[in-house]
Amino acid sequence: MHKIIFLIQCSDRKGLLAAISDYFYGQGYNILHCQQHSDTREMRYYMRLELDLKDLMTTRKVLQEEFGKFAAHLGLTWECHFTDYRNRVAILVSKTSHCLFDLLSRQHEGDLVCDIPLIISNHPDLEHIADQFRVPFYYLPITKETKLEQEAQIQTLLTKHNIDLVVLARYMQILTPQFTHAWRERVINIHHAFLPAFQGANPYLRAYERGVKMIGATAHYASEDLDQGPIIEQDVVRVNHELSPAGLKKIGKDVERQVLSRAVQAHLEHRIMVFNNRTIVFNAAY
Repeated sequence: MHKIIFLIQCSDRKGLLAAISDYFYGQGYNILHCQQHSDTREMRYYMRLELDLKDLMTTRKVLQEEFGKFAAHLGLTWECHFTDYRNRVAILVSKTSHCLFDLLSRQHEGDLVCDIPLIISNHPDLEHIADQFRVPFYYLPITKETKLEQEAQIQTLLTKHNIDLVVLARYMQILTPQFTHAWRERVINIHHAFLPAFQGANPYLRAYERGVKMIGATAHYASEDLDQGPIIEQDVVRVNHELSPAGLKKIGKDVERQVLSRAVQAHLEHRIMVFNNRTIVFNAAY
């Protein structure tokens, strides 16, 4: 069953659920699923609404135009998505393969519903994985002097392939503010640490030096500030003093795979809403 998904947020007040539900009822839509959250601290209201696409009796443009008039009256911020459209995802990598292989495997098995038309890397090392899944691989080397030129090449490829989402699957380069601004909330990064602890490079060594008892991974939207974007998904694993930095890294790989795939899936399923650098992530509806 294909669906229409509305993501709605606004200042919290009484009557919002009734007003929005009555609107769609009056338009002849069957509400398949509704999730909502009231943030009493920020006085903010969030709603994720699924409608049956078969009930659409107008064009999609008219649906959004008419809802836009209703939303303006109530002061709603909103997005509308249609699940018969497959998002197009670009994956950026460097030399580390585990997150790339995991994403490609999940997409191949149908667990991540999207198309992956290209992989971009600043190193040639992982081309064999792209070949295995028959995904075009673009090697774009980078130096300190050519960073802006290389990033412009990436932008050209993303535009050419009509990309909706960029996934940094251990892409060990810092994106410029111009890039993250242009792709705001459309670039997901995996950081191999439980942010905000151990930001930046080599967190496993610093975790070892601190004698941590838990290691983790964080997936977040990339922003102008390094490792400071809205957090989408996190997880941790308990460890002990017997593990070396290499042992911590090995365990951490599994956490990274799971956290990144869950974050990408939540984005593809339109379950994430952002307000003031904080995410609301609704549970999957099965």
